[in-house]
Amino acid sequence: MIKIYTDGSCIGNPGKGGWAAIILNEGKKTEITGNKKDTTNNQMELLAPIEALKKIPKGSKVQIFTDSKYVKSGITEWIHNWKKNGWKTANRKEVSNKELWTELDLLNNEFEISWNWVKAHSTDELNNKVDLLAKDAANL
Repeated sequence: MIKIYTDGSCIGNPGKGGWAAIILNEGKKTEITGNKKDTTNNQMELLAPIEALKKIPKGSKVQIFTDSKYVKSGITEWIHNWKKNGWKTANRKEVSNKELWTELDLLNNEFEISWNWVKAHSTDELNNKVDLLAKDAANL
């Protein structure tokens, strides 16, 4: 089972953003990060699992840990209705960050994923570490 911890950060919203992921696979820990000049916190929260999933073998069993209810609820609950409603919200508005959601949806279907929400800035050591990595990436 591969474990992935993800987080996104934004200085200003919109503003300079960073994302990070820690991938634990067969005893090996890999840290990946990235940044963008003009972005939002939600975009960074979505990019973290997208980029992490691109780094692991397709078909893997994965546990993803995120402190973003936006990401967890979006990919496990809301996305079904968005797709049924032509990528419109319940208010008939376009889904924000549709291109990132469609990419995450495609990747989500290539793995056996368990999505887990963790409380931010709490006792989860790896969630706290990935938070620092995302903040550092945003500051680059």
